[in-house]
Formats: sequence, structure tokens, C-alpha cells
Amino acid sequence: MSEQGLLKRSIAELIGTYMLVFLGTGSVVTTVLLVQGSDSIAGNAFFVGIDIAAWFAIGISFAIAIIAMIYAFGHISGTHINPAVSIALWATGRFPAKDMLGYIVAQLIGASLASFTIVAILGSRAVDTGLGATAMFDGVSYGQAILCEAVATFFLMLTIMGSAVDKRAPAGFAGLAIGLVVAADVIVVGNITGSSLNPARTFGPYLADFLLGGSNLWWQFPIYIIGPIAGAVIAALLYDYVADAKENN
Repeated sequence: MSEQGLLKRSIAELIGTYMLVFLGTGSVVTTVLLVQGSDSIAGNAFFVGIDIAAWFAIGISFAIAIIAMIYAFGHISGTHINPAVSIALWATGRFPAKDMLGYIVAQLIGASLASFTIVAILGSRAVDTGLGATAMFDGVSYGQAILCEAVATFFLMLTIMGSAVDKRAPAGFAGLAIGLVVAADVIVVGNITGSSLNPARTFGPYLADFLLGGSNLWWQFPIYIIGPIAGAVIAALLYDYVADAKENN
């Protein structure tokens, strides 16, 4: 990471999170608009009109945004674009507390601006789709949702540690590895919790939805704080133990 000041690095985080949420949740909004009016299969609430092909497309959209931003800003801010990642790096002693707080504020602002931009482009029909807000699907309990987000984020953070944080990793492949694991997470657990993995990614759509007359899903927000942060911190600590990462960096 470069020695840029906190303000410049935070701006990079804001832009990176903006692109992540705009392209990622934008793909959800577009998908819902395309399938709007589709009926669910009787007796199968798991199917809501978005099939596995659509989840694949959504996952790839998130992956492309992440890959692009890692290669654009990785050398400037590290491209956390996720409060859970910033907190995990702080928890393992790699990131100062003041920088972590600056990054998280920037990430939340970037995510919110992205959601409001989608509405500015598509109008109220975007709000009617839910703006790509993450939520528990039918038959999923609160505890199951937290566990799901923790496991999926564990995979993400483990990949970040091994491909980007550990200096022994082959150079140049971090963006691809991280983007692809996010795509896989979205494809597998998208229809369970929406596959957030990222408190900021959930915060932006929740805020815009709430302020613009859409759904009020704030009661589910703890899922997307507890799950991702727990998964990320456990992954970072476990990687340090298994790989002796600190001793070799």
C-alpha cells in the first residue's frame, strides 16, 4: 500500500465501494425489473423469480467491480471496500484504529451514494425492486442468516489474507482470486441471505430504501454486521495461525 494520506485513501475507499454497490446491487435491480411479474412456483418459496443463471450474472457483476477496484486502488488504499475487512485487519494489528474508522465512514458514504444514484437513474421503480437490499429468504431464521453470512465472509477474508495481505503470495492475482470467491458466494448463498458479506453493501440500499419510501429492513441489519465481521475476524486470525503470516511478513 502507498503512503498516501488518510483522506486520499478514504476517497479511494469511497469510490471503490460506490462502484461495488452501483454495479453489484444495480445488477440485482436490473434482474428484478426483468423478471418482475414472474410467479413463484407453488409450494416452493425458495424460488422468487431469480434463477441460478441470474444469480450467476449478479455474482459476476460484483466480481467485476471488485477486480477492477483492486487493480485501480489496491496500491493506494488496499481496496478494503468493506467494513468487515477493515475491522479484521485492525483486529490482527495490521491497521490503525483511526484509519479503520475513516475507511468505514468512507465505505458507508460510497455505498449510500451508489444506491441514491441508481434511484436518480431509474426513478421510483428502482425503489420498488428493493434496490438490491439483502434480506433473509423464506424459511431462513435469524441465527441461520448470521451463520450463513459468517461462513461466506470467512471464505472471502481467507482469500484476501492469502492472496493480498501475505507478502509471500504470487503478485498480480489478488484481484482475480478475491473477485471470483465473491462471485461464488453470491451464486451459492444469494438465495439465502442475499450474500452481503459486507455491512456497507447492505447499509446503502437500506438507507435509500428507508428514506425514499421503500421497505424498512433495519431490523435485519444486525445480521449483516455480526455475520460478516465475525467471519472476517475468525478468518484473519486463523490464517495468521496456520500460515505463520506475521512471522513471514
